[in-house]
Amino acid sequence: MNSGINSKTEKIFQFFWTAFFILITVIAMIPILRVISVSFSSKDAITAGRVFVFPVGFNTEAYSRALQSGSFVRAFGYSIVLMLGSTAVNLLMTVLAAYPLSKKGLKGGGIIMTLFVLTMYLNPGIIPEYLNVRDFGMIDTVWALIIPGALSAYNMIIMCNAFRGIDSAIYDAAKIDGCSQVTTLTRVALPLVYPTMATLGLFYAVGRWNGISDVLYYINTSSLYTVQMVLKQFVEAVNVSVEEGMTTNLIAENIKAASIVISMLPMLIVYPFVQKFFTKGIMIGAVKG
Repeated sequence: MNSGINSKTEKIFQFFWTAFFILITVIAMIPILRVISVSFSSKDAITAGRVFVFPVGFNTEAYSRALQSGSFVRAFGYSIVLMLGSTAVNLLMTVLAAYPLSKKGLKGGGIIMTLFVLTMYLNPGIIPEYLNVRDFGMIDTVWALIIPGALSAYNMIIMCNAFRGIDSAIYDAAKIDGCSQVTTLTRVALPLVYPTMATLGLFYAVGRWNGISDVLYYINTSSLYTVQMVLKQFVEAVNVSVEEGMTTNLIAENIKAASIVISMLPMLIVYPFVQKFFTKGIMIGAVKG
């Protein structure tokens, strides 16, 4: 009897939370769907306020106009290369810091880990960061977008715990076989923490793709602007002349929405392939085995 009651209660509990999270997801999707709808809608429908979550008067002229902008297309390609390079540097630095700190016998490891943790709580602020970047001669260079954020202490701790979760017998077996620390890391440890690396890689990639504050602070040359910076300028400055508006089905909102949708595409494409690693990757790095 008790089992039946518990089963019924559990089903009600699951139904409630499932419905709740579906509702939250739908609410969160509405702004995204509206931007997509505006990008595909006609100027008359947008002007009349008839566009909500579905396109009205379907047309793709806005995408043609957005893709004809040389600065936007260049920044889009540059941002993809920057994101890939920055993510590679981030993961390399994270692994090189986390692997030795995961070893119990590392002399001074506790002090070094404490210093890493302190950086999470003691943020010096943007002015000391800017002066630091300037003194290293990185202002108006691509390195200003890579080096200052090359390592996240939070992500390093997750990776460190992932390495600690590997059975020590595996490390002992590698040592008996004559593997060096580098070989043990590359051929033994990394394949076992691949889900964690994939998860952190996505975190780093999303952070770089969406980042704009460092571009505002450190970059003055337009050729080094990322897609988010160009998108910001595009949204602020784009317009459709009266004469052009009479011969096309466009208004500024069309082009702005289309540019935003295009800038979201890389993350929308990558996420489904990495999403499956989320739970496993974070759990591996959160609990020591």
